[in-house]
Order: sequence, then C-alpha cells, then structure tokens
Amino acid sequence: MKIKFFAVGGTIDKVYFDALSKYEVGDSNISDILIDARVNFSYDVSSLLKKDSLNMTDQDRQIVRKAVQDEPNNKIIITHGTDTMIKTAKELSSIKNKVIVLTGAMEPAKFKSSDAIFNLGSAVAAVQILPQGTYLVISGRIFTPDNVKKNRSLCQFEEKM
Repeated sequence: MKIKFFAVGGTIDKVYFDALSKYEVGDSNISDILIDARVNFSYDVSSLLKKDSLNMTDQDRQIVRKAVQDEPNNKIIITHGTDTMIKTAKELSSIKNKVIVLTGAMEPAKFKSSDAIFNLGSAVAAVQILPQGTYLVISGRIFTPDNVKKNRSLCQFEEKM
C-alpha cells in the first residue's frame, strides 16, 4: 500500500521565522511525523503550496485539483489550513476513483499541544478504510464536505445542523 501526501500549507506547517514570534508557513511536517510514528507503509510527500488557507485562491485550488487528478495513486491525504479546507474539499469532491482525505491542525505541528499528529494519524487510518470519495478527517471525526463546519470558538470541526 502507498499513500500520497500533498502539503498545501496552513497552521499544521507554521513555524517561527523571526524574533517577533510571527508565524509563517514553513516546510511540511508530514515526513517528520511519519518517521517518528514508525509507519510501515510506503508514502510520498509533495509540497504544492505553502499558504495560509485564508490566502488560497480558486487558482490555488485548481493546482491542488490537477495534482490530485494526475496522481496515479488512489489513496491521497492533503494537509491544509482549516479556514478554507471545506471549500477545497468541495472542489475535489467530483474526482472519481480515489479516496481523498483532507486534514490540518488548529496549532502548528511543532507545538506539543497540537492536534496535528492525532489528525494526521486519523487521516492515515481513514484513507485506508473509507470508500472512494472526499472527506475531512479532523477533531477525531470523519466528515464529508457537505456535512461539516468549523466551530472557531471551540477550535474544532463539527457536523452541520
């Protein structure tokens, strides 16, 4: 089994770059997390973008869509900023014959209190067992793009009511 990971940015990959403690999107943390987890499956990681999801454009979403469509592997995980993750998932939802899982984090993966490692691990499990389609795996849950919303006050995703 092989999983393809695409990193597009977001809080999961944010790091401190200067003395003013300003966050910026840095290199993907996916490989470090998977190495530390001692996974025993094949994977490949590609960085498509390094953007805060609030800055993602429709053109950026088309870059992600093309990469996913052109990827020969049918198990795909995308790390993405949480603010527009749902919008990107909706854009990808018409792609057939693949299991596409988007995940992210409310705090940078480098933080001990981050949900990044849990969310990435959940995404790895989910991509192996879910039927073909597009999903968000975050906050300990599996959502489809049409039944999820971000609850900013609770810092988690939840089902739309």
